[in-house]
Amino acid sequence: HMRELLESACYAPSLARFKIYLIDEVHMLSKSAFNAMLKTLEEPPDHVKFILATTDPQKLPITVLSRCLQFNLKQIPPALIVARLQHILALEQISADLPALQLIARAARGSLRDALSLLDQSIAYGNDGVVEENQVRDMLGSIDQEYLYDLLAALSAQNGCAMIAIAQQMEARSLSFDSALQDMGGLLHRLALAQIAPQAIDETMSERERFFDLAKKFS
Repeated sequence: HMRELLESACYAPSLARFKIYLIDEVHMLSKSAFNAMLKTLEEPPDHVKFILATTDPQKLPITVLSRCLQFNLKQIPPALIVARLQHILALEQISADLPALQLIARAARGSLRDALSLLDQSIAYGNDGVVEENQVRDMLGSIDQEYLYDLLAALSAQNGCAMIAIAQQMEARSLSFDSALQDMGGLLHRLALAQIAPQAIDETMSERERFFDLAKKFS
């Protein structure tokens, strides 16, 4: 495919000023594909622009990197993703819980494209096209925050029996312990942040009162 692309790149565009080739996840190209591309990158025709997109730039050969202008794109903050999703839902006249959109924004990890895909799935997954927190949690396989708060409350009370009982409830519901540990790490990080800089905590977060109560119980 790379050889075919490079052959067609030699010909000037019939209408526009430039031919623009966008190659996504370019680090997945084979060594032979990179080698075939190198000569064109060294001496590109005036009418050709290549845009090489990757989430793993260190896997690109140095010979390719050295011939490119590099632009590092930032991840979109969850609050901006939530605002965009709210705007789209308002246009589509679909109602949604704020905590549900916050879950989607966190799961998207800075990618608006992924957030929109998850939003589409959650609309299809929900009842009557309504996006609700519980349904989004089920769809994402996320751990109910209630379990995490209960675990931390038992931990602060040094009640090991209660912690084991909560873990057994999670196991009975076939919840992922790997996901639970990731979510617990995120919750502990936010608790530490609340102790040092409470103004940095999102004003609209659910369980806000219980969250700050827990923050006071740990050193």
